[in-house]
Amino acid sequence: MGDADKQDFEDRLMAWIERRWRLVFVLLFLGVCVYFVGYKWGQIRWLALSDTDDNMRLAQVQAWLHGQGWFDLRQHKLAPPDGLNIHWSRIVDLPIAGLLLIFRPLVGEFTAVRIACAVAPMLALAPALWAVILTARRIIHPRAYPIAFAVLMCAQTSLFMWMPLRIDHHGWQLAMLALVVAGLADRDGRRGGATAGLATAVSLGIGLELIPLMALAGASIALRWVWDGGETARMRAYAVTLAGGCAIAFGGFASHDNRAIVCDVLSPVWLSTLLLTAALLTALSFLPAGARALRLGLLLLAGAIIAGFFVASFPQCLGRPEQISPELEKLWFVNIREVKPLYTKPWRDALQTGWLPLIGTIGAMIAAIRARGSARAPAWISIALLSLVATLGLFWQSRFGPQAQLMGVYGAAAMGWLLLPKLLDSGSSLVRVGGTLAAFFALSGQMASFIAMIPKPAKQERRDKADATRNGGSRPGRCSTIPALAQLDKLPAATMLTFIDLGPRLITMTKHSAVAGPYHRNGEAILDVQHAFRAASPEVAHAVMEKRGATMLLLCPGMAESTIYRARAPHGFYMQLIDGKVPAWLTPVELPENSPYRLWRRIG
Repeated sequence: MGDADKQDFEDRLMAWIERRWRLVFVLLFLGVCVYFVGYKWGQIRWLALSDTDDNMRLAQVQAWLHGQGWFDLRQHKLAPPDGLNIHWSRIVDLPIAGLLLIFRPLVGEFTAVRIACAVAPMLALAPALWAVILTARRIIHPRAYPIAFAVLMCAQTSLFMWMPLRIDHHGWQLAMLALVVAGLADRDGRRGGATAGLATAVSLGIGLELIPLMALAGASIALRWVWDGGETARMRAYAVTLAGGCAIAFGGFASHDNRAIVCDVLSPVWLSTLLLTAALLTALSFLPAGARALRLGLLLLAGAIIAGFFVASFPQCLGRPEQISPELEKLWFVNIREVKPLYTKPWRDALQTGWLPLIGTIGAMIAAIRARGSARAPAWISIALLSLVATLGLFWQSRFGPQAQLMGVYGAAAMGWLLLPKLLDSGSSLVRVGGTLAAFFALSGQMASFIAMIPKPAKQERRDKADATRNGGSRPGRCSTIPALAQLDKLPAATMLTFIDLGPRLITMTKHSAVAGPYHRNGEAILDVQHAFRAASPEVAHAVMEKRGATMLLLCPGMAESTIYRARAPHGFYMQLIDGKVPAWLTPVELPENSPYRLWRRIG
């Protein structure tokens, strides 16, 4: 093929990519889904819901389908006798339940559950991918979206939230964030504002994890109106849809417990604040445009009214939204991995999580500077600010990782569109191939993965092996498997005192109940478990079991939670049981020889 023919083929290919982008989206989405299913097939087969939230979500859906009320989201198999007051909503339950109802009559209960848990997370990928492609077409170039897709496929922390079995709400919240960004990038102000408002309402109806970025996105829409009075339609559409969407999310999906004055969900606290915000923005949109300084002054006045209302009405919500006690924070909360700052993680993990957000923030800032004076500038400024805040959030809590990586996709894709064509047009084959690959690996974060593959020093390897065998050859990973849990399911239904992190898996896969699960509203029950396993006197555990009606005590030696008891309470009740010092009021329950558990029955 000659140079002219090659150039003609490339031109026709790029024109097809630009013209048939909807078809390309469908092909890309289906291809990713096929890859995901293949990659996770072993876990799908064994319904290996590894995260506590995924197990809890399935337990919540199953309870609803078995007759629990729509607005009753208490998990009655946890935290007896009142049940676990959980802060979720039913929004994310709908696709899981729908899939279960469709497939249950066709393939039976267990296979239907596997299908639902495999497919539901990938459904959230569809709007996310659609929104990323739209945004890349709108603010980078109509032909740049394949680069954005390629970068997104390297955002491992974000991508994990859409993989099969990740049925909790994070994937849907990321999808809503991507739709908000698409709304910010939309040159049709009315449509863009409505998109951002509805997506924000859905995200807040699911949970408040993304409220810092959602608030910043809303503020950016208002500031665009300050700068350009022609943005009135965008701000008005945003305000109206935000108010309507939040009202529907609260009225149709908030549980009985979430209708109280609580700070950690879309409760009357946040609903009233959001409705006031929407009302003021709508009112501003109907005022004569006036001078820019006047618009800024009116917006600042509106902001002061909103802040004053919130402080005067809900002063208890000015601190941590979880509103947990100092003891609960010290004994439990600070030990949660995703709550810890990124800099506390091993450097390999921190590098792989933080590389793309950092590159993306720099790229978005460069794109904003290059776009100054154009119609794309406001969108790029908003994206740069969102990316910067998400990246800085990693230094507070590493749970910002998925949203920070998603926001990093846009800036990294913009840099890719700027650099990659120049490298591909180079006269040197080394630059065309090696330079292009190196640039893409650097921009997408894959370079961090390669760096993380550097072998550990021999001393560190020996230390890791020693840690792995510290628990007498136990295999804690087996405790969450279906074959192991089936051994427990053969026993009569009982309430068990067991690890906090084992509770959701236990109640989901067996008939048994547990004392606690890792959810902040469950604080008293969590402290009961902490006190039971940390106390030097076995009588503390005995009192907890009597209080909670627990008749059995279950251990999974070596489970991550157990390392905290080992390190913080080396003479506590957990370590006494591991060392064979069992009180007289416990009698062992015989389990198969290969069981990873240790189980006792309370007899006194």
